[in-house]
Amino acid sequence: MQPSRPPHDDPSRLELLSAQELGRTIDRLASQVLEGVGDSRQLVLLGIPTRGVALASVLATRLQASCGHAIDCGSLDPTFHRDDLDRVGTRLVQPTDLPVSLDGRQVVLVDDVIFTGRTVRAALEALQAWGRPRRVSLLVMVDRGHREVPIQPDFCGRVVPTGRQETIQLCLQAIDGEEGVFLLRPTRAESAE
Repeated sequence: MQPSRPPHDDPSRLELLSAQELGRTIDRLASQVLEGVGDSRQLVLLGIPTRGVALASVLATRLQASCGHAIDCGSLDPTFHRDDLDRVGTRLVQPTDLPVSLDGRQVVLVDDVIFTGRTVRAALEALQAWGRPRRVSLLVMVDRGHREVPIQPDFCGRVVPTGRQETIQLCLQAIDGEEGVFLLRPTRAESAE
């Protein structure tokens, strides 16, 4: 399936998933998570800031609708465990929010995009400070390749090969006022810098 152009016809922003396709993908991922967990009451979703937190919240709502009870959902900020801050820069650290003890639970780390794998590596390291889950899985909306560490998602919405200068943008209604997944290409001026 070829990416389509969004309504505003920006040639540097290609739509990979429409709002409808994103919704169906989230439903599919929620079903896969439920199938992979023996007891949904043992499930804990932990979003990785920034978009992973919002995606985890959306997933928790879909999972609750499917299984009939609330799903524990929080966030895990791995910033202080990164080994590449000099390269990627820092952002405002968000507090880690754990809704329950993680000991013996089935934790699903949720992120919008997996790229080098270093964010997930840092999240796994940060997780060790908070308990010993029975199992840890990784869910991402988009796998864009270019891995630098041997980490692969257990649940993946879409695999999209990208150039290193391109980026993937997940838009969610509650934050962006629109929904979809977009490929952002550098403009000629940005490429020349």
